[in-house]
Amino acid sequence: MADNNRNQLLVPGAENAVNKMKEEIANEFNVELGADTTARENGSVGGEMVKRMIKYAEEGMTGNNKH
Repeated sequence: MADNNRNQLLVPGAENAVNKMKEEIANEFNVELGADTTARENGSVGGEMVKRMIKYAEEGMTGNNKH
């Protein structure tokens, strides 16, 4: 049977880092996250988070840790 919670964080303490990144990006984009914000605005923050996490992972694989 498949795991129903696909968003489960596997690294202890990662939740704090993810939340910090989310808040930083929301501030950069001048987006106040929440139910009263449009899906497009909330989604822009999530999309940027994914882009940055991929960038960090790629840099980690190549040894280019510049962030």
